[in-house]
Amino acid sequence: MRNRYLIPALTAATALMLSGCVDNSAPAAADKASSSADTAVQKNEELAALLPEKMKSAGVLNVGMANNYPPNEFKDGNGAPAGWSVDLTNALGASLGLKVNFDIGTFDNILPSVKAGKDDMGMSSFTDTLEREKQVDFVNYYSAGIQWAAPKGKTVDPDNACGLKVAVQATTYEDTHEVPAKSKACTDAGKPAIEIFKYDAQDQATNALVVGQVDAMSADSPVTLYAISQTKEKLQTAGDAFEVAPYGIPVDKGSAFTPVLQKALQALIDDGTYNRILSKWGVESGGVKMAALNVASSAK
Repeated sequence: MRNRYLIPALTAATALMLSGCVDNSAPAAADKASSSADTAVQKNEELAALLPEKMKSAGVLNVGMANNYPPNEFKDGNGAPAGWSVDLTNALGASLGLKVNFDIGTFDNILPSVKAGKDDMGMSSFTDTLEREKQVDFVNYYSAGIQWAAPKGKTVDPDNACGLKVAVQATTYEDTHEVPAKSKACTDAGKPAIEIFKYDAQDQATNALVVGQVDAMSADSPVTLYAISQTKEKLQTAGDAFEVAPYGIPVDKGSAFTPVLQKALQALIDDGTYNRILSKWGVESGGVKMAALNVASSAK
């Protein structure tokens, strides 16, 4: 999400099926996955002992999050954080013996909060990019592609969308890079530009497509597929997913917490907790087998 970096494909794009209505609160999905995954995770004493003293003393894991990108992170029917990345974060906190505090705010403020030490980490579908790696380190935990959607029965080709109206969530890679690049290719060829409609939240972009204000929308693959399932067959995929890239958990550059977090994530992968969380939400196709560090750099 939100400023993807183009690197070689890492895995197949995610496919998922959930049910409900178009709403960031997504109560149906939240009810389906209401039991937090951290309840089954035991504290890993060996890893907890490696935590920086400040975190040990506080007993809290402060996590920056923008909860407006279902099914990754959003608000449940009671306004509480929900989604598979929330479950994963709770599992990480439990394994380290820390109480998780979700610091909900705007996406653009998360990296500054991590760098300033206000948050220990972020968890908001960040794509690991070379540009961002200049500011923070990333513990990589997932990979996702870009997936377009169109109204049911309408054929839309993402590579031939000149003159169409396309909805995106503001500040995403789809907004800042992918759709503008497609639009420029249109105008360079003497064809009409793509008209880009920007929305603050993904549910607004989805609703714009459902009610016919736009011809298509573009978002990360798990988000688009979730949105399609939430609309009760009013939408369909437009083309295949493309440009698969890694999600990463941002941690302050050179932080002593980074290797502990990386080991904690790997432990959850190894013991099956990670896959159980992804499977519960239907997003396991984008799962990884290794908690890598700064994949964008290593892919150069």
